[in-house]
Amino acid sequence: MIVMLTSCLFGKSKAKREDNATSIAEHFQLGFNAAQRGNLEEAVYEYQKVLALDPKHLRAHLNLGTVYGRQGNWKEEISQYRRAIAIDPKFTAAYFNLGVAYSDRGELNEAIKQYQKTLQIDPNYVEAHTNLGSIYFRKGRIDEALSEYQKALQINPDYARGYYNLGNVYREQGKKVEAIAALQKALELNPNLGEAHYVLAVLYFETKEYPQSVLHCDQALKLGVVVDSKFLDRLKPYR
Repeated sequence: MIVMLTSCLFGKSKAKREDNATSIAEHFQLGFNAAQRGNLEEAVYEYQKVLALDPKHLRAHLNLGTVYGRQGNWKEEISQYRRAIAIDPKFTAAYFNLGVAYSDRGELNEAIKQYQKTLQIDPNYVEAHTNLGSIYFRKGRIDEALSEYQKALQINPDYARGYYNLGNVYREQGKKVEAIAALQKALELNPNLGEAHYVLAVLYFETKEYPQSVLHCDQALKLGVVVDSKFLDRLKPYR
């Protein structure tokens, strides 16, 4: 009887754990689907269900933080990322998301710290190099921006936005030939990168290659880029 009772209880316990695991997966997927649809309140509800069943569910903390961020609830967003880090101090996605959150609020020095922590754990995190480079660029630290963009491209040579970023740095440095080459490479990898078309249009105008300027300006417009009306006026004589 004792052995049978223990066996029965074990079976029930195992079944309960399996039910919980299924329930966690279901609530997580429901939260993900709700967030995808833009139903943020439902997403919060489902991710909270996951965390009620498993308080150490890293992805639930991360995704819940992201949803809070979309709701403009910055304090809760940061709180969820930090809870994830408390559970796993090497969870790079949480550090990265902290960097994004602080950057969005204009707290660039704190964002830099979070991206640097991300890269300390994973030096090959392309998006962290990219975002760190973009902050350096905004702060006028051009050489450091260039270094981060180059690192991103060393890791992923087919990263179109990396070449776009590189082109912007070269343009800022007055290296128009290098800037044009980098932007052309970006468009070779992704012809629909509208911002690259726009910057190329400006560069070609500055180098008096007007047909190319018109061509890339029109491509930028087709891809939904908002082009400065004054620049469009300057192009009119060359159409």
